[in-house]
Amino acid sequence: MARKKESDSMAEEVEEKKKIIVKELEDLPGVGDVSAEKLRKAGYDIEKIAASSPHELDEIADIGVETARRTIAAARDSLEMGYETADKILERRKLVGRITTGSKELDALIGGGVETMAITECYGKFSSGKSQIGFQLSVNVQKPQEQGGLGGNVLFIDTESTFRPERIAQLAETVGMEADAVLKNIMVAKAINSDHQMVLADKMEEMIKEKNIRLIVVDSLTSHFRADYVGRGALSDRQQKLNKHIHTLQKLADKYNLAVYITNQVMDNPGIMFGDPTTPIGGHVLAHAATYRIYLRKGKEEKRIARLVDSPNMPEGECVFKVTPKGIGD
Repeated sequence: MARKKESDSMAEEVEEKKKIIVKELEDLPGVGDVSAEKLRKAGYDIEKIAASSPHELDEIADIGVETARRTIAAARDSLEMGYETADKILERRKLVGRITTGSKELDALIGGGVETMAITECYGKFSSGKSQIGFQLSVNVQKPQEQGGLGGNVLFIDTESTFRPERIAQLAETVGMEADAVLKNIMVAKAINSDHQMVLADKMEEMIKEKNIRLIVVDSLTSHFRADYVGRGALSDRQQKLNKHIHTLQKLADKYNLAVYITNQVMDNPGIMFGDPTTPIGGHVLAHAATYRIYLRKGKEEKRIARLVDSPNMPEGECVFKVTPKGIGD
């Protein structure tokens, strides 16, 4: 019996020695001073390494795929990533914030507004109100929480050259906010192609920490991917990069409790003979990644129809809202 206890004690001691104490990137196996510097420049910390793929890490640090696997495993062990009880997740969900769209009907359709820790996608034809919702959210997020905002700032990626600061100023003045102050809290980048768009997303983390960012807007997510990858032969590459891009945005939403709003282009599906042939770009990759998926259609005059296509907790439904010179409303 004494020998068994001694054996168990020795086994525990060996197991304890196997555990690597990780405080800095250099403490991870396979990461030297040069590799650590490369990772830091790319915005990687221990938590981000733990959530990375081996090929992604190898591409950044040039340490080899097998070494990257060991590095990621050590990072995960140090963070004790694994299962947790659902009640703890529910407790964390209580921290979720919501940004009003300006329309009570549209807010109710998606459960109280555009929520943090989630990706909200709006797709539809031109002039359906996708960009206008993005502009309105960029203003509303700066309001205090009791007024439907989050008291935070915005990162805005413009891929279609449709960002209009004068429209933002108009919306701000309508709700009694100072236009110059609102514009200064919106950091805008114009993406020139899909690779540049992905780089802009990868560089967001540092700005999120410094600028109190609570909303990311990408208008539109698929425009450059659609232009850069043409034909069936390029479809696989396009979907892989799109998948990586959208997951980068979701990681930021989860880690920093911020909202992500994306717009998406559409096409007419020739295979649909009856009914509405409008189909969003991005295929199943984007369909699965978006937390809330909303289809927008233009009605008569200022009216727009929003249909909730997919949501993890809200039933499908429709509502009508307006896009006016004063902004989004009922």
